[in-house]
Amino acid sequence: MTTASEHCQVVTTTDSREAADSLASGAVRARVAACAQVIGPITSTYWWQGAMESAQEWQIVFKTTTGRYAELEAHIRTRHGYDVPEILCTPVTGGNPAYLAWVTEETRAR
Repeated sequence: MTTASEHCQVVTTTDSREAADSLASGAVRARVAACAQVIGPITSTYWWQGAMESAQEWQIVFKTTTGRYAELEAHIRTRHGYDVPEILCTPVTGGNPAYLAWVTEETRAR
């Protein structure tokens, strides 16, 4: 098990499967994420512009390194359809060393 936060998971949601697939494949192709999982549909309930809303969304979970996080965030922001997209970064404090080495290798700048 590794204990340093050299890796992280980044989560966002979007309004369609197509948009989620596009964000996922674009990030992996750009090597700012080693993997991206699309989950959904899910139902989100939230406040927006003074009203409570409920909408169907798709969640994307990206696996990356903390060193590539800023580039992944920029990638999501420039391609996301929401005015204020959810972008949450959670440090990984442990995990399979072989998997984490793979994440590092696949996100290495080429």
